[in-house]
Amino acid sequence: MIVRLFRRPLFAGMLALLGIGLAPTAASASYLFWTPPNFAGGPVRGDEPGIGLPLPGATPREYSAHLLWNMRAGLNVAALQCQFAPTLAAVKNYNTLLKQHDAELNAAYTVISDYFKRTGAKGWQTALDQYTTRTYNGFSTLHAQLGFCETAAAIGRDAIGRMRGTLHETAETRMREFRNSLVPMGDAMFVIPRMTFASLPTPPLDTKCWNKRNELVKKCIQTWNLTQAAAGRSAGQVAGGAGGPTG
Repeated sequence: MIVRLFRRPLFAGMLALLGIGLAPTAASASYLFWTPPNFAGGPVRGDEPGIGLPLPGATPREYSAHLLWNMRAGLNVAALQCQFAPTLAAVKNYNTLLKQHDAELNAAYTVISDYFKRTGAKGWQTALDQYTTRTYNGFSTLHAQLGFCETAAAIGRDAIGRMRGTLHETAETRMREFRNSLVPMGDAMFVIPRMTFASLPTPPLDTKCWNKRNELVKKCIQTWNLTQAAAGRSAGQVAGGAGGPTG
């Protein structure tokens, strides 16, 4: 028996017949997901928490170079970790990036080196080496590999599409997204919304709380009102609905 490969276009057509929609824009831009997770984030300068290692006393120019170098490090890690998916072209895009934007990247490294020379005195080279190592390690991921690789591929395509001297714009607009992609998330197509059911409060069921006319006795009214208030109903409504307090 010949088993034919189950191709994505065929599956997409079957889903369409079943009434299951796919987001065409997201699907066409994604290689590892049917509907990629949303890692979007706002633009950054480089000094925001969670973007990179802190640089005490750094100038805006130094933080800009730091931001660019972080993006380069992330794309380098992606070139090593994402080769399991050749369609992402992680290695090709990274190598193209180095050739196309070499001047801007070299300038950024010079600025970073000067920062450590300025702040690290005689130990500046060690501090620079530690900074570089920790920056690379900061992009290492296992459980979030798919989201990271998908995002890195998109950022790589953005980067090589930039004119020379404007690579920093990709870093400014997409580094928050790059960092967000290190959080494990599944395919957005298969995320099932959680439904929350409101529970209706019930009056005390203890027989001591009810008289012979099936009315709540006074000592249990307060408990019942508190229960109803927690559900968003006023105590006045409760008292009226329960037939009024009786002894």
